[in-house]
Amino acid sequence: MDRKKFISAASILIASPYLGFSANRCLTDEEKDPLAIIPKHLKQGDTVGISSPAGYITAEELRPAIQQIESWGLKVKIGDSIGKRNFTFGGTDDERAADFQRMLDDSSIKAIMCARGGYGFVRIIDKLNFNKLVSEPKWIIGFSDLTVLHNHLNRNYGIASIHSKMCNSFPDDWAKAEPIQVETINSIRKALTGEKIEHFANYNEKNRTGNADGTLIGGNLKTIESLAGTSSEIRTAGKILFIEDTGEYLYSIDRMFWNLKRTGKLSAIKGLIVGGFKVKPDDPGEEFALSLYDIVLEKVNEYSYPVCFDFPVGHQKNNFALKCGMRHRLSVGRAYTTLVETAHSD
Repeated sequence: MDRKKFISAASILIASPYLGFSANRCLTDEEKDPLAIIPKHLKQGDTVGISSPAGYITAEELRPAIQQIESWGLKVKIGDSIGKRNFTFGGTDDERAADFQRMLDDSSIKAIMCARGGYGFVRIIDKLNFNKLVSEPKWIIGFSDLTVLHNHLNRNYGIASIHSKMCNSFPDDWAKAEPIQVETINSIRKALTGEKIEHFANYNEKNRTGNADGTLIGGNLKTIESLAGTSSEIRTAGKILFIEDTGEYLYSIDRMFWNLKRTGKLSAIKGLIVGGFKVKPDDPGEEFALSLYDIVLEKVNEYSYPVCFDFPVGHQKNNFALKCGMRHRLSVGRAYTTLVETAHSD
């Protein structure tokens, strides 16, 4: 390594416990990923902020989530975007960005749960300043459209986040909720409070067995594709990639997997986790030749890493909380698959 470059890099490392990254500076492909920054886990009395950076939601619709979060011994702070509506959005872009920024900058808020998904975060991501989050990391919770934020945080700052259900998925009556609803919502509590979680998936004959260790990253496949070439583009090398999607035709899924392959995102991963895919039925006379399994296995045929299908993550009831940006061990066996968090914070 060039001596001047080494001295320069070392000075950056010494200058800050968070590696001195500017909140608005993005790493180039030649630079090393930032070291993982793991927010502190929540304790009794801590506050969870609720914001709606994408679709709109009413205060009444939040009631079940608020009640459940408070039953965990946590406090709730409602953002200004709740109850606002600008067509499909939870307020204008500026209103949603300002609300989320306040949550990022508020030191009393230890985690931010997004009220719902839909579409909209990509419209505000470049309006946000992450300086405060870098110096005071906090958990940010959500999935689907929030894939934008998970990958932006991982690529640029190495800050871990939680991919999970959001407020609009909490059951209205906890006593009448299905066991899988209770289990998945409780997985959010476990992730927030620091319980080490081990996820299981049933055996699928299409799986490719093997073990992998690496940082877990991923999310909604369509959203990942849309981030290509941007400052939020997913960085997959050396990582375990998980993907899910909903409402897409098989030919569209095939095209998205070609995008992953042709951009090199499938060549250097340690393992692949395929979650729930709600496939849109083909139009009559326009049937696609390949199944979801065919599409995936065709694209990873030349690689040897483990592949797991039907993992409990995605737009479905069995959507468990996953910690993006943290190291995990994936074990795809002939009886079942496990995904275990191996890096753990206090």
